[in-house]
Amino acid sequence: MFKKKFLASSVTAAAVATAVIVPTASADTISFQDVSSKYADAVDFLVANEMTQGFSSTQFGTTHSIKRVDAAVLIAKAIGFQPDWDYEDSGFKDVPSRAKWAVDALVEIGVIDGLNAKEFGSDALLTRNQTAKILANAADLDIDDSIKKSTYKDVNSNFAKYVEALVKAAITQGKTTTSFGANDHVTRGELALFIHRAKEHFGFLDLFVMHTNDTHGYLDSFPYLATPIQDLRRNHRNTLLLHAGDVFSGDLYFNAFHGEADLAMMNHLGYDAMVFGNHEFDLGSSPDGHLALSNFVKDADFPFVAANVNFSKDALFDGLQTKDVKVDYDNGHIYDGVVLNVNGNEVGLFGLTTEETPSISSTGKVEFSNYIDRAKEAVEKFEEMGVNKIIALTHIGLDDSLDWDNDIELVKQVEGIDIIVGGHTHSTLLAPLVVDEHDAPTIIVQANEYGKFLGTLDVSFNQFGEATLNGGGLIPTEPGKAALEIDPKTAEVLAPFTKVVDEMKAESIGVEALVDLDGGRDSNNEGISSVRHNETNLGNLMTDAMLAKAKTINGDTSIAFQNGGGIRTSIPAGDITVGDVLKVMPFGNALSIVKMTGADIRATLEHGVSADVIEGGKGLKESGGFLHVAGMKFTYDSTKEKGQRVVSVEVQNGEQYAALDDAKVYYVATNSFTARGGDGFEKFEEAYKDGRVSDPGFVDYENFIEYVKTLGDKIEPKREDRITDVGITE
Repeated sequence: MFKKKFLASSVTAAAVATAVIVPTASADTISFQDVSSKYADAVDFLVANEMTQGFSSTQFGTTHSIKRVDAAVLIAKAIGFQPDWDYEDSGFKDVPSRAKWAVDALVEIGVIDGLNAKEFGSDALLTRNQTAKILANAADLDIDDSIKKSTYKDVNSNFAKYVEALVKAAITQGKTTTSFGANDHVTRGELALFIHRAKEHFGFLDLFVMHTNDTHGYLDSFPYLATPIQDLRRNHRNTLLLHAGDVFSGDLYFNAFHGEADLAMMNHLGYDAMVFGNHEFDLGSSPDGHLALSNFVKDADFPFVAANVNFSKDALFDGLQTKDVKVDYDNGHIYDGVVLNVNGNEVGLFGLTTEETPSISSTGKVEFSNYIDRAKEAVEKFEEMGVNKIIALTHIGLDDSLDWDNDIELVKQVEGIDIIVGGHTHSTLLAPLVVDEHDAPTIIVQANEYGKFLGTLDVSFNQFGEATLNGGGLIPTEPGKAALEIDPKTAEVLAPFTKVVDEMKAESIGVEALVDLDGGRDSNNEGISSVRHNETNLGNLMTDAMLAKAKTINGDTSIAFQNGGGIRTSIPAGDITVGDVLKVMPFGNALSIVKMTGADIRATLEHGVSADVIEGGKGLKESGGFLHVAGMKFTYDSTKEKGQRVVSVEVQNGEQYAALDDAKVYYVATNSFTARGGDGFEKFEEAYKDGRVSDPGFVDYENFIEYVKTLGDKIEPKREDRITDVGITE
């Protein structure tokens, strides 16, 4: 194993929205007129990895017998030796200077020897017998010294064990069922085939990674996820299925089963590993503490990676964590990192969870340490173990606030990570993001949220552990939107959990609405009430719930905004059911907290009231970006020009209101959609890009139900003149 050369590599990111994968272009052999389809992939491989350039720009020399010296160069390059390294002098006098390094290297490690002490036999043609011996040694195959006789009649006892090792490894086969062609000369095309077939033994690896993140109990998508997972496993030899955290908290499957249903799905689909998300710790303040999480870990058919999380002070995790990187690991156990065996190939995997977790979840005695320090330690350990293909499974966010951590900064600070499979920011990376911060690239992927997509990544590693991107993207798997058939077996596993969830949707939340909770629309823009152009009692209730939750996370939060487009319907007067609430908030938007100046807030309010005007002084036409507010009140004049409509803004301070201070910094609660600039909110987008957005992530409908229950068993929310259009004349 060699460490990364850190040479610049050509990497192309292809944008893929719905396709499974973008194949690599096979253009290398086009200029070689003597390369047939039989040899094309093998020759492409050798050329792409700079092992050879052929005889000329048009001739590879496929049918030409290869000399021992030329074979030595090819095999030395396949192993990873470089011409400018120092090797012990082999002492041969007949080796040309261009190949001396290769012969010296192979002799030094015992892969090849000469005809005698002074002659290597450079110009002698290589036989298939000799090739078997050299390749078996070079690829470090399992050679059985007890074998003295081959299944092929023409292979003598000196070469039998090497031929059988190659055949067992599927690197070669006989020319007939009884003849190996032992003394036939090997052609350049044949040697290309042998090296290509043996590439994994030289440290090369084609790897297909499937991934999900932030599924939050939304399990109805899993029977759809199962279909492409199974198809991709059938079509790719080396696959991994990874989860980048936040299984807990969200849909009713979690409310009902506290991770049990999620784990049934993950075990059934055969996940290979998971990192903890911040929401995995949400139950820490409950009477049972992290019992559900410890049971989740124990019952998992895969390991957990958590380099910067320490469970040692929580007795519920006694015996479940090993603070080390392990080759021999157990499922249902927590490690800093593990060495995954992918069909005999070693891939290092370590995990990181956001250090913000204690501030946005209920971590109890669980401790979190610096992600950069732990990542550097993990990479160093893998390299000491001879593992140079390294994946970071992270729940720190692609570009989350630098007050804490994110994947982009991880790449900048830590060299040696090849792939980052991320979560936390619910980012929709339609194509893998290739970051060339160091000489060898790092590829970052993330697959949105709630099981709406299966993320895919197709990469090839060379023997130095450098990754080349072949393709990748997101496969839509959202129920009702995915062009996929469900997998019947997965649906059968989910069915008993679904039955309970359907019953829960019909359950009362224990609160009666004495009035309709108005989420109505004015679709024809007639000037009647609409959540998309005026204050409503439901909009007030939702923003109050959002603000109350945000204050438990950041006590300085003073304002909340809810876009009208995120309020999908009304709740009729009477008993409120969980299903009623889910109809209002079907997207499962998460809570975000944004650091903004008063001037930014004023500009944001201007954008919220920037819709066109209904004729006749009836106010604004509908806009999904119209903002409902809590912790403040404002007036605007819809008859004024866009951008100049806001008249006054006041922020609540106890029982009083004070004018918005343009220079003051405020913390604003909103949903994750708006916080990223959804509905055209540029100031939110700027804040997000500047790292001024925190994503504690609590789901809107859960926050709403939790808050409404605190108001008593009967509620009668009203419009409170939080938003006033002074331009309305009718």
